[in-house]
Parts: sequence; C-alpha cells; structure tokens
Amino acid sequence: MVRVVLNGQVIADSAAPVSLEGNYYFPPDSVNRELLETSATPYSCPWKGKAAYWNANIGGIIVKDAAWSYPQPKDAAKNIAGHYAFDKRKVSFEN
Repeated sequence: MVRVVLNGQVIADSAAPVSLEGNYYFPPDSVNRELLETSATPYSCPWKGKAAYWNANIGGIIVKDAAWSYPQPKDAAKNIAGHYAFDKRKVSFEN
C-alpha cells in the first residue's frame, strides 16, 4: 500500500501503483480528485507524450503542480494512461 499525503490529507492510496522512472503512478480510482485542480503548466515527454499538471488544494492551501498525468500517452506508456504521479518534493509518501 502506498499513500500520498499533503498537510495531513490523503490524496492517493493504492495497493498497486505503477512504478515508472522512479515515480509511482496511481490509478484514477485511487486518487481523491476533489483535491486536485487543473494547472496550466505545459509539458511533453518524448516517449510518454503530453502531460497534464494538477495543483493540490488542501483546505485553501494551493500547492502548484503537485501532480501530473498522461491522459492520452503514446503507445510506449499506455500502462499509465490516466494515472496520476506526484512530485516527491511537494508531497509525502507512506508505505
């Protein structure tokens, strides 16, 4: 079980996140999306495709670009389609 926690609030919790390039990608149904707001930050990975970034909003405290996802990744990254990864510098992980 891996949890993502920010300011005492659990944002994601999964028994089987996908591990890729040193990051955990959480299935969409394991993420409390009510705590995430769309960010305008652009990013594109050469092999995964275009990423969407998310700000975390925990009780009115905004943490910019706390998470990202690949809604429509390239074929090489299909296994993380729609999954969410979290910035290790901005959130805590619990195992």
